Amino acid sequence: MLVYGVIAVLVGIVSIVETDVYARIGTYLFRFDIAIWGWIHLIIGVVVALTGFSILRHVPGAKPVGVGIVSIALIANFLWLPYQPLWALVAIAIDIFIIWALCTDLDLPTADRPPATDRPPTAESPPTADSPHSG
Repeated sequence: MLVYGVIAVLVGIVSIVETDVYARIGTYLFRFDIAIWGWIHLIIGVVVALTGFSILRHVPGAKPVGVGIVSIALIANFLWLPYQPLWALVAIAIDIFIIWALCTDLDLPTADRPPATDRPPTAESPPTADSPHSG
């Protein structure tokens, strides 16, 4: 999310500074000025990057916020299709991957919780009822 946020910020800055970089392809229902799209991408990019940083810092509640903001970014990239079709499709795919990754809860070890092990019980720890080695 950090990298994606930085790229969105760069897309936004380019759209704000150089409005003739992007050309609209055909007619489209959602017509905005390129500078407005630049501000939209800039704001979304900053929020996505900050949320990604919060997730890396294990801030409680950052993952649901990340799903929400990346969902908004996905919609913005869909609306960005007529201006940059290839990049918008790539960004949509990245958004979907980020949402999938945030919704898939991997039980990763943290400083508070050591990694889980699948070792058979030792003499110090008797087998439990659901243990494969319980006789």
